[in-house]
Amino acid sequence: MNHRKLPLPGIFMLLLLLPFAAQAKPVTSDWIAVQGQVIELDADALPAGPVSLRVFGHEWPVKREPGGAIHAWVGVDLARKPGRYRLSWHIGKGAKAEHRLGHLTVTKGSFRVSRITVPKGMAVFTTRTLALVRADQRATLRAYQVPVQATPDIRMKQWPVMGVISTPFGARRFVNGEPRSPHIGIDIAVPVGTPIHAPLAGRVVLTRKMYLDGNTVIIGHGYGLYSIYCHLSHMAVKKGDWVKAGELIGETGMTGRTTGPHLHWGVHFERARVNPESLLPATAVAAINAAAARYARNHHE
Repeated sequence: MNHRKLPLPGIFMLLLLLPFAAQAKPVTSDWIAVQGQVIELDADALPAGPVSLRVFGHEWPVKREPGGAIHAWVGVDLARKPGRYRLSWHIGKGAKAEHRLGHLTVTKGSFRVSRITVPKGMAVFTTRTLALVRADQRATLRAYQVPVQATPDIRMKQWPVMGVISTPFGARRFVNGEPRSPHIGIDIAVPVGTPIHAPLAGRVVLTRKMYLDGNTVIIGHGYGLYSIYCHLSHMAVKKGDWVKAGELIGETGMTGRTTGPHLHWGVHFERARVNPESLLPATAVAAINAAAARYARNHHE
């Protein structure tokens, strides 16, 4: 019998792959998410033991329920390039640890164009105002790195205010005709003084009067989840406060760069800029859509 020898480089590569092949299991499932979305992944069939999930180059929060069901959450940044990404479940510890592989497909979002006109001083910065803007940006980034010891489900329980969405998440922004960074939050138009309620419990990690964002509150909820509230007329909390879901954190206003009274609500999840609406229950989304429809009917009449 003629035996064909495997070249030495081929044998070497095979030996390298054997340990991984022994541990890696077939794909558990594939998921699809749009740019800016927070997606919840369920994996009921994973074996017992500690579980972690890795995608986009780092780990994401995972919780195992008493009955064995597993829930994990991944945030897709607004600018994440559309494509198919490998995700890996890691189960157990040491030599007996297993890997289960899957994929997350990111699709391109559909974002509208937003054009606003503001005073020149809020669009073209002097040396002094640019220094203020950059200091605010540094303070915001530091706040997003403050650790908060909490392990919530990655879901918001309610809108911080009920009103009309004047600028949606991801809108391509033009200020005085010039292109700017995309809108990384939701603007909700409401009268000045409207109470703002925390949509999820957490620790206040920043309260600050900012040049562009006005009076601003940032709350850390745990698991790398943070929410930001801008343009407030009054801040009812201070740094270090623990707030419960539904607790008053301030009142809406039009401080900073605004064209009218509104609340800017944004969410960062493990450094990903995500759409707050993707964290809300369907009933909450339906409620604000109904409020917008009532507003349109009343003003049409």
